[in-house]
Amino acid sequence: MRVVVTGGAGFIGGNLCRSLRAHPAIEEIIAFDDLSSGSAANLDGTDVQLVEASILDTDALDETCRGADAIVHLAAIGSVPRSVAEPLPSHAANATGTVNVLEAARRAGPADGAHVLIAGSSSVYGANPTLPKHEDLATRPLSPYAASKLATEAYALAWSASYGLPVLSFRFFNVYGPLQSPDHVYAAVVPRFVAAALANEPLVVYGDGTQSRDFTFVGTVAGVLTDAVVRGVTSDQPVNLAFGTRCTLLELIDELSAQFGRELPVRFEPVRAGDVAHSQAAHSRLDDLFPCVAPVALADGVRATIDWMTSAR
Repeated sequence: MRVVVTGGAGFIGGNLCRSLRAHPAIEEIIAFDDLSSGSAANLDGTDVQLVEASILDTDALDETCRGADAIVHLAAIGSVPRSVAEPLPSHAANATGTVNVLEAARRAGPADGAHVLIAGSSSVYGANPTLPKHEDLATRPLSPYAASKLATEAYALAWSASYGLPVLSFRFFNVYGPLQSPDHVYAAVVPRFVAAALANEPLVVYGDGTQSRDFTFVGTVAGVLTDAVVRGVTSDQPVNLAFGTRCTLLELIDELSAQFGRELPVRFEPVRAGDVAHSQAAHSRLDDLFPCVAPVALADGVRATIDWMTSAR
């Protein structure tokens, strides 16, 4: 199989490329990434080909995707706060960029087009208070990022219905683990907390820390995506990729304190615009499609993250 991974030099992309490389059915992997947030170093030690280009470059997409059996579309401008500050780039990359990928998949070569796996987001549930979040809930985006990710999955499912393109659209929930950078202003919470602990600095919490997240270890996500590519799994509905293992930020801090062997200092700041209070996945649809998958315990995932960030310093 020939697989293209957009955003392949990013955090999830780098882990996925390694997972794909370990599967005997995958013969060729191409990471397509403009390196705006990813890094070529995330592919070190692999024989994955890197094409440095943007998903807004349709010619580069067409050339790279020609003959692909599958495209895993991870490329996006992430971060709720960043989208609130700069909504138009998020829309261009996440919505228009997805349409470009879907059109490249249609032209890729196979009869119905390349199989496309889409990285959506749990942020689409937004202000809907129901827990756990099941895929049939009404979506209520609270940020431009969430709206753009809702467009991402809507376009994918519409292209499937309109053109017969084989697609599978996931909703990711707070993915964390090795290769996730803490070194930018919009860094995710787990690497931010670990980096602060390693530097003996306070952990900054926006809000009172009782907000909760369904943290999902990146190795599990990469394994599910690899299995979906190899088996050609499709669905005409979005699929949560998380396991209902809800954890508050205060509980995450307790786990980090236990692993560092000391009480970690915390500084509380005001809640940020667009942040969701609680997130927890219903996972029956995931279980039906991937009955053998199981989550990595938070303690184990945090330990792997700390070990990687310690070695990368």
